[in-house]
Amino acid sequence: MLRGSRKQRLWYFLVVLVLCAFCGVPGLAQEKVRPIAPPRQPLPPEAESAGVTRFSFIVYGDTRGRRDGAEVQYEHSLVVDGILSAIRRLEKTAYPVRFVLQSGDAVENGRDPKQWNVSFVGLANRLTTEGGVPYFLAPGNHDVTAATQPDAPQRKEGLANYLAAIANLIPPDGAPRRLTGYPTFAFGYGNTFVFALDSNIASDDRQYEWVKGQLEGLDRKRYVNLAAFFHHPPISSGPHGGAKVEPPAAALRQRYLPLFRAHHLKVIFTGHDHLFEHWVERYVDASGQARRLDHVVSGGGGAPPYAYQGEPNLAEYLKANQASQVRLEHLVRPGPQPGDNPYHFVVVQVDGDQLSLEVIAVDWGTDYRPYRSNQIRLRDP
Repeated sequence: MLRGSRKQRLWYFLVVLVLCAFCGVPGLAQEKVRPIAPPRQPLPPEAESAGVTRFSFIVYGDTRGRRDGAEVQYEHSLVVDGILSAIRRLEKTAYPVRFVLQSGDAVENGRDPKQWNVSFVGLANRLTTEGGVPYFLAPGNHDVTAATQPDAPQRKEGLANYLAAIANLIPPDGAPRRLTGYPTFAFGYGNTFVFALDSNIASDDRQYEWVKGQLEGLDRKRYVNLAAFFHHPPISSGPHGGAKVEPPAAALRQRYLPLFRAHHLKVIFTGHDHLFEHWVERYVDASGQARRLDHVVSGGGGAPPYAYQGEPNLAEYLKANQASQVRLEHLVRPGPQPGDNPYHFVVVQVDGDQLSLEVIAVDWGTDYRPYRSNQIRLRDP
């Protein structure tokens, strides 16, 4: 039994409380993730931009770095400098940058608030304040762990930190463009509709049904361009591709790619492999019309570069989708050495129903030309 005056007992309790906080006892004075600053120029309400048919947006991913929690992500800062330069360059043109998409793995360990606060949030703030644009982040496996079920206990801390970081940026729980309780959301701007899903839990039925419902409910006369961004590429030739298909990629191939083809999605942006590559999936839709779905892997946001590991095993996927006459073209292969795959981001230009890409590399990669140039239109001749 604790003896002494009431004042002494209170003093003892306060000392214990402070010591517990320093020792990291859960629930006591834990560091909180700071939210990324809201954009200086947020997107207007969806209905107000219906007439917009020309603009640009930027895509990149995998910003985690070896200094996370100790200092600002240096390599990511080079990419941010390049993005801000691109925003300024396009500001007075017919194709101003209206938002940025990041496909996940913001930090090395998303369960550590210090990594978000010290290394990542300040750089994202530069894009929303200096650049003035909305910043949309999908969750990567390093952000919320690789758990494949939404209620897995190990996801709890990372998911809470991720949601705290983007609290000012995505629709709130209960909004029509947000799956309540999930890091799954969507938005429309101009003639383009974009959605983010949590590919870590690609096998989750509730998320799939929500995405399906969003696609089925769209006004396709307005939204002529549909795009998705998430972390895991369904098809890749980097270390996460190859003969053994990871569970998220397998679920994406089995469930989401047929759904995307059914709704004539135009492009998928992913990361996970720290490189740039581009696949074109050609197919025939239910009406017999030939179409294409572009898969763009852009994981050059600052994480250690990866290299080409060989062509993935697509035999089972192609067999399962014979009815749609699916075939795949590897339009851009990554380089065989990490140094061949520089840090980069992608500028996507929207011009009516036509999309174009401009791949901009930084640091040692300023001469990177993945298409014999650094630009391409996403259409067949």
